[in-house]
Amino acid sequence: MISVLVVEDEPVAAEAHRAYVDRTDGFTTVGVAGTGAAALAALTRTTVDLVLLDLHLPDASGLDLCRRIRAVGADVDVLAVTSARELATVRAAAVHGVVGYLLKPFTYPALRDRLVAYAEYRARLTAGGDAAGQAEIDRVLGTVRPARAAPLPKGMGRETLDAVVAVVRQGAAVSAAETAELIGASRITARRYLEYLAEAGLVDRVPRYGGAGRPELEYRWR
Repeated sequence: MISVLVVEDEPVAAEAHRAYVDRTDGFTTVGVAGTGAAALAALTRTTVDLVLLDLHLPDASGLDLCRRIRAVGADVDVLAVTSARELATVRAAAVHGVVGYLLKPFTYPALRDRLVAYAEYRARLTAGGDAAGQAEIDRVLGTVRPARAAPLPKGMGRETLDAVVAVVRQGAAVSAAETAELIGASRITARRYLEYLAEAGLVDRVPRYGGAGRPELEYRWR
């Protein structure tokens, strides 16, 4: 059984990630930490094989936490689960030995695929012996990073989701109607994607007052 520590400061997301891990055969959650300090404390008292790490924590960046994990000599692997899309962050994560990088928001199948790939990767490395050659080494190292794109809910597309995320990340709060105009989609489509981001804990959703009739919802990147 592969033991997992979930490190996530958003309670709803932390519970979802814990449930996802426990739904996957061969994996169990041994702890949930909402801060870097709590994560380090958990690592000192609990045997952990894999850390499911959000890179945005209230008391430290996930990359700083990776450095501290390595500094204390903890023999664990790290799978980043984060909304950080900056390529510099991706590169830094790779430098710190992160075995995978899963972009929020994601569904259970997306995380399951990463966990199953990690289990295969771990099994191959712990089997011992020598690699037959370069091809086998390439297969082992490639196992933990599936090339297939992470699945989204039925009817949703990655390009549209990325377009909506780009709009919300600009800074100003936007409504579904404003988002729809900017990405060239219907208001209903834009709202579905915005609601998906809100349910994933990536955007805040609040009423916008000032106009006639019912207040319109607006969305702001967290």
